[in-house]
Amino acid sequence: MLSAVKRYRFRLSGALARYFPRTAEYLREQGSLHSPLAPTSKPRTGKKSVKASASKAVTDKTKPASAGRKRATPGIYSAKPMDITPAHVQAMRDKVAAAVQAGVISQPSDEQWAMIVCESPLTRIFAGAGSGKSTTLVLRVVFMLCHMGIEVDKLCVISFTSASCAELRERLIKLLRFWQYPFDATQARATVRTFHSAMGVMAKASLGNPQWFEQLGARGASAGELDNPLTGARLQSAQLNLLNDAYQQCYSEVAEFRELVHSLLQLPAPQQTDAPGKAPMAGFKLNGEFKPTPLPEAFYAQALFIESIGITIADIQLQKLQCAEQERTFIKALQQFNGYFMATLQAHGLMTFNCAFAQLSAMLMAPEEGTAQSAASAYSHLLVDEFQDISPQIVQWLQALHRHLSTHKQHVSLMAIGDDWQSIYAWRGSSPELFMNFDVHFPCKPKTRTSQVLMLETNYRSIAPIVKDAQNYLQAVACKQDKAATAVRKAQSGDHGLKQIRGFDLTQQMPQLIKQITQQCDYAAQCNSTEATAVLLLSRRNEPLKRIKAQLDKGLAVKCMTIHRAKGLQAQVAIILDDGASAMHYPLRNALYQYSGFFSSSYDQTMNDEVQRLGYVAITRAVSRAYWYSNK
Repeated sequence: MLSAVKRYRFRLSGALARYFPRTAEYLREQGSLHSPLAPTSKPRTGKKSVKASASKAVTDKTKPASAGRKRATPGIYSAKPMDITPAHVQAMRDKVAAAVQAGVISQPSDEQWAMIVCESPLTRIFAGAGSGKSTTLVLRVVFMLCHMGIEVDKLCVISFTSASCAELRERLIKLLRFWQYPFDATQARATVRTFHSAMGVMAKASLGNPQWFEQLGARGASAGELDNPLTGARLQSAQLNLLNDAYQQCYSEVAEFRELVHSLLQLPAPQQTDAPGKAPMAGFKLNGEFKPTPLPEAFYAQALFIESIGITIADIQLQKLQCAEQERTFIKALQQFNGYFMATLQAHGLMTFNCAFAQLSAMLMAPEEGTAQSAASAYSHLLVDEFQDISPQIVQWLQALHRHLSTHKQHVSLMAIGDDWQSIYAWRGSSPELFMNFDVHFPCKPKTRTSQVLMLETNYRSIAPIVKDAQNYLQAVACKQDKAATAVRKAQSGDHGLKQIRGFDLTQQMPQLIKQITQQCDYAAQCNSTEATAVLLLSRRNEPLKRIKAQLDKGLAVKCMTIHRAKGLQAQVAIILDDGASAMHYPLRNALYQYSGFFSSSYDQTMNDEVQRLGYVAITRAVSRAYWYSNK
């Protein structure tokens, strides 16, 4: 009998062969049937830091930390400038001046104008906290549609969450109305999407309109507006049932899997019997995890991470993983479990987001024209916000999209807007290295040319002491792009930078914290703050926020949020409750990082950097005051 892994790979190959007769043969010739666009060489190890001088030219001060791995792949983006004339630029400037006069927008700065009228088809923009990137991004779209004449059905803006997409759509509709460009809510939804929403449109046409495992049992989930699962909730009971079903079936049918499970759970060796019984559900904890979870959930969590960093689970060569035997045993068991899990999903007409991204990437690489290829033209001109939070899997999909269009002689452009200082999703497979080593992954034609790099370094949100203290918090980050942030907002009497309150115990000192929050709300009212939120109360965890919120006066202009969910928001005062603990040593993910070929830092180093970046994000939510409460 075929093993679960082999059965899954056989079914996948068969599906490709049925729907795309020449695809499987072509992909085998390219060596990429199971791992489309995978890196071709190993990463370097050790720390790295991107050092740059603010006094140098833009092209000098944004050199990546490392050239990374060099891939023997053809360039995608033309070195020829986009078709922009002085008349286009002047018309845009005139219309913007009229919009400023009418009070529709504020006057863009010189660095913002550089982004709005940029000629390069491949552009990377380092946009610092509070730099006005959202407004500038919308103005760039207006310029492309109204003055460059780019067709609306060939342009797409990608943002991180459904909420941020809704905000961008609202701004875009408002501005295009002033430009008298016909653009309604339906067009706005098609033009501004999350990555997963864009993928969902292609999957509907190319993968049989699958139902999504990630949405199973989720309240308010929309098949037409797929949100980024990085912000998703815990597994629902319907999802857990399918995971447990696949686990039980694999345990019942595969003797080797039973042995691996008993080894991982430190149970006596299973008896050789035709009726193995119920699979053990004891908690299991890998080194690096905080608490034990049942094995099916542990398998699923690691599978998400592995696929997100561009690795096909079935293709992992265990002997090449540089880790201890327990970690290798876990991956071997995961490979067998995952085959059964994929088969279970298929039997229920379900698919995971990761699987869809991988299959669509493979289809786009195929030589014959199919529905995935025909749908690709909607993403000819991409503007991607929060680029620092994308994963290798998303990079692979973007490469496949634009490489397909480029090889079919269609014009493509990519504008990536991000800030490595605010990259805070490494624990789910994202990495700022992909943005910093941008030219490695998104090459020009000829490859001697590189992307144009622009900087949005002016901070319009926070006073200078806040900006300075936030930057100081990043000093220990090993992998970062040096930038020079400049604050525009002037400090008023009583304003200050970060104040730290150490030795704070929430259980014992809750009344003092409640009093502080109330006083800061009074301060915001007295200084005639225009901020909708007077105080943002921030923490890495929900548990302390719930305890504090239960004690607060409901009439106070306070929002209690995790730091991850607060990114992009601001308040007159930020109050942070966090101990800033170092990340735990995680041997398996260190090994997977090295195996993937996408990273030069270790997972441990990346997570330690992320602790600092998370603090930076929290501090820069503040306009004029910031407080940090910690037990340490």
